[in-house]
Amino acid sequence: MTEKVTRLVISIFGAWAGTIVGKYIIIFIISMLPILELRGGLLAASFLGLPIWQSFLICFIGNILPIPFILWFITPLFGKLKQIKGLRNVVARLEKKAKSKQEKIENLKYVGLFLFVGIPLPGTGAWTGCLISSLLGLDKKKSLISAICGVVMAGIIMLILSYGILGQLIR
Repeated sequence: MTEKVTRLVISIFGAWAGTIVGKYIIIFIISMLPILELRGGLLAASFLGLPIWQSFLICFIGNILPIPFILWFITPLFGKLKQIKGLRNVVARLEKKAKSKQEKIENLKYVGLFLFVGIPLPGTGAWTGCLISSLLGLDKKKSLISAICGVVMAGIIMLILSYGILGQLIR
């Protein structure tokens, strides 16, 4: 699924894919998006034939950029959005989804957050991990460090897959 969504986002920004700067902008944007995050950014970088280390750095920065905003502002934002009739159900669904994955982090706390973000499986990643951390009321600075370390681990795994095994199968 990540591959299909990544290819869709590349096609949306297709005009940018003609230049090297445009390609880097595409992978940066993909890395900032929930669900795709760094995983999708590195896949896109591989599809676009970009160099491995520059791509890793751009995707890493794109993926960690939203983390502080999620940790510090998502809970107050959700509180405000719940007051808006049309958004109440959307926020409730997002919270329910995050809480369904809560036990994966709750018992191990910061190590759990690190592993949740770092193991690139569907439904995991920095966005969901930080949302769960915020809902659990975990320390924001420790959560920030755990999530960033998890993004590094996910990045290393995805480099191996995107530019290695999976990259060879897809091309």
